[in-house]
Amino acid sequence: MSDSTPGGRTPLAPLAVRQQLMTEPDLGAGNFLDHAIALNPGRAVPYLYSHHRDHRGAVLLRGHSLLDLAELRDRYAKWYRAHGVRPGEPVAVVVREGLEPLLHFLALTALGAIPAMVNDAMRTDTMARYLDHVGVVGIVADDPVRLAAGYRADPALRPRFIASAAEVQAYDAGPDALPEGYPYRHAPEDLVALIHSSGTTGTPKATMLAHRQFWDGKQPRMVRFPAEPYDRLMSLMPHTHAGGLSYFLTATLLGLPTVVMGDWRRAVVEPVMEVFQPTMVASFPRTLVELATGELPVTGAAKVHSWFNTGDSAHYGHIRRLVRLGERPAGLIRPWLLPKQAAGQPALLGSQFIDGLGSSEMGMALFGQVTTPESERNDRCVGKPLEVVTKAAVLDVNGVELPDGTVGLLGVKSPSRTPGYWQDPELTSSFELAGYWLTGDMARRDAQGSFYHLDRTADVIDTVAGPAYSLPIEEVLLADCAELVQDCSVVGIPGPAGEGQCPIAVVRLQAAARGRAAEDVRAAANKALAAAGLAQLAAVSIAVEPEDLPLGPTGKVLKRELRARFATLFTDSPDR
Repeated sequence: MSDSTPGGRTPLAPLAVRQQLMTEPDLGAGNFLDHAIALNPGRAVPYLYSHHRDHRGAVLLRGHSLLDLAELRDRYAKWYRAHGVRPGEPVAVVVREGLEPLLHFLALTALGAIPAMVNDAMRTDTMARYLDHVGVVGIVADDPVRLAAGYRADPALRPRFIASAAEVQAYDAGPDALPEGYPYRHAPEDLVALIHSSGTTGTPKATMLAHRQFWDGKQPRMVRFPAEPYDRLMSLMPHTHAGGLSYFLTATLLGLPTVVMGDWRRAVVEPVMEVFQPTMVASFPRTLVELATGELPVTGAAKVHSWFNTGDSAHYGHIRRLVRLGERPAGLIRPWLLPKQAAGQPALLGSQFIDGLGSSEMGMALFGQVTTPESERNDRCVGKPLEVVTKAAVLDVNGVELPDGTVGLLGVKSPSRTPGYWQDPELTSSFELAGYWLTGDMARRDAQGSFYHLDRTADVIDTVAGPAYSLPIEEVLLADCAELVQDCSVVGIPGPAGEGQCPIAVVRLQAAARGRAAEDVRAAANKALAAAGLAQLAAVSIAVEPEDLPLGPTGKVLKRELRARFATLFTDSPDR
């Protein structure tokens, strides 16, 4: 491990190795590092980069090879083994995002234990309830005192150990032995992680990831994912989340040079982009929104050919700005596939944006929509299902498939879907209907087989005129009122008696529009919404402080908090 920048000898796995990885019968999320080490001749070449600043403020990158990761994994595993961790036991990992949670994931899975990965931005009280539900046997955290305090009321709930992450990092393993049969040999159905949901609709759920299930569907990426000698990935995903783990798994098997970020604020991300010069950026929407607003990061994104978004689907108003950046090879582009540059053909200006609708429960993005500078606007289209999807359908509440053009519940059948929620079979069954897994989304399908994501089921607005969907309204505000609106969130709140719910918007204004009255913004928004045939806003609130658009630990706007905040806006105003 050393301070360095990617270059020189490439650690990329040769094509023959990638093809073999696609067919390895026992490969899965619990042992992918060992398979990468066994097959990739570049195993000693740095491919995974962390970052820090020196005393002058300059960004430095520190490279780690496959062999480096194995050495760190084994040292961490010895610490866990010395603290009594055994196969099948859940252990909480509450450390700062970036490389560290990935090392703990590797160490615990190598012992056959189950890492309960926790975003350290989660509120302490919420975290304590979540970990009590999981029943973790131990906790490793950057701030163990913060967590230990949560067990004072009932010490009987306290895990066997609550330890500092710094203790694990500094551990001198010495002669400590690893168990016989290490690394652990996982059966296909063995659990390899518990991933919490964002909590946007309530208390986070503990989604189970299994050894084979979390690898299912990713095999084609071994030969389809862009991975030319010049490719470099910047991962802005939370690495305690399934999305971050998924990209880490893919990058490790490919030997793809990747920088993992622990902070997704633009002020931190952009300087690292300028040093690393990524060709691909993978993120949840929150950082992509920051990069798309204000002055575009032209220098840092000069080499970007692909933006990968997952979690919440992105908005066209932001996408269209990002695809102006970078350059890409000419030719046909499909999700997770970029052609080689044809000899003699100049690169095309601009990049592609792959909007992949997915979640922890789906195991990966199951839909993919590609937007380039030449693409026509097609609001809320998430594209066609990827090949891992056995069947996708729009269903009614009884599980009957609805005709094209009708809005209903989005259901999928896929081997990549979660085995369910930890210790909660009733909750698991509530998401199963007629053999489908319900994603929690409202959608429709068109006659060409493309799907459109309209809302989360919990966010549908029940107006007297029928259901209104918040995401298409947000699209119009961001794309058609772009001179005013930088970012926004639309929710439904109770209207005056007899009027059902009313849509309102909380908006962050563009810098040039600061000081504009909320009613002016509402008038402009409603004019655009009327032209689009969508429900109009009953009110607009201007977000001035960050807490005016509250975010969950994974960066999603907490719409339930906005609904609670504005719940009495109309019912307490009888003259309105």
